[in-house]
This record gives sequence, C-alpha cells and structure tokens, in this order.
Amino acid sequence: MKPRCADYTDEIMSPEKVLSLLKRKFRKFSDTMELRDYRGGAGTDVGYQTLWVQVEKSKFLDLIDLLRELDFLHFHITSGDDIGEAVQLNYHFSLFRCAGRGKRLGVTVTVDVPKDDLVMPSLWQWIPGIEYSEREIREMFGVDFDGLPNKALIFLPEDWNEDIKPWRRDEAGPKPEDIRELS
Repeated sequence: MKPRCADYTDEIMSPEKVLSLLKRKFRKFSDTMELRDYRGGAGTDVGYQTLWVQVEKSKFLDLIDLLRELDFLHFHITSGDDIGEAVQLNYHFSLFRCAGRGKRLGVTVTVDVPKDDLVMPSLWQWIPGIEYSEREIREMFGVDFDGLPNKALIFLPEDWNEDIKPWRRDEAGPKPEDIRELS
C-alpha cells in the first residue's frame, strides 16, 4: 500500500490544496466542486470544512481512488434523493491524516444515477462498512450496487414487494393502497 499524502506532498494538505488537486484532475467530469465552511457554537470560527464534489457516474471510481491515495477514506453514510430522471446519491466521507492532527476535512461526493441505468459500483471491497448503506439505498431507491455480495432487505419486511421503492417519487414509489396505518 502506498504511503498516504506522500504522492502529492510531504506536508499536510490544506482543504484548498485538496480542492485544487481535484479540480486539476476532474474539472471536465464535475459540475460542482466547492469548499463549504461550517461554524458552530457562539463564536464565528470555522469548526470544519467540507468539500462537495459532483462527478459523472463514469468517473466515480477514479475520484474515490484518488481520495484513497490522499488518505484513509473514513466513510460516514450514503444519502439519496429522487430528482426526477435520476436518483442522486451523496457519499459522505472524512479525511483526517492529510488535514492534520486533530482536524478533519469532510468530503461529500455526489453522483446522479439515471433511472434508466440504476447501477453503481459497490465500494464494499474497499470499505466493508458501506454494506448497510448500499443495501438501504438499494431497497429504498432501487439502485443496484455491482459487487455488493449481500443484497437482502434490511429495513423492509421479508414479504415486501421489491418492485415498490419507498423513497421514490415516481411510478416505482408506493401507491396509497401500499400504505397501511400502524396502530
């Protein structure tokens, strides 16, 4: 395994430096790259920063590979949204060592998955802890993760009609007769 950070710098990489590197390598494959400041408490100091990157589906694994070269990619969660013609996935990560001791840089990678091709590569091989997040997205939105070994339902009942995707807003979403009141 390559030493982290050393491929690009011997110093700690500032969030601006990470953003600059990503822009050089992925500018033509990304609609959005921005660094957002998050403030907390009574003060106005920046508590942490998050890099938001939207990338084409075809370049998703290339971006993940580059982030893994920079640092250990700490996975948090995958969130999603039905945005009409696509399901938008947001992968939330943090980088720690490249940001410096006691600091972190959040990284959110956004990918639009067209509804006519609802398949994404699974990150399970590199990040086993992503399994439940990918399974949740699969059962709620219908995105299949190529390479995910266990695709069993985790939240919905075993007898659930898997053609119904609870978080979709189109014809794949639940109809009124699919919804029952819990007592």
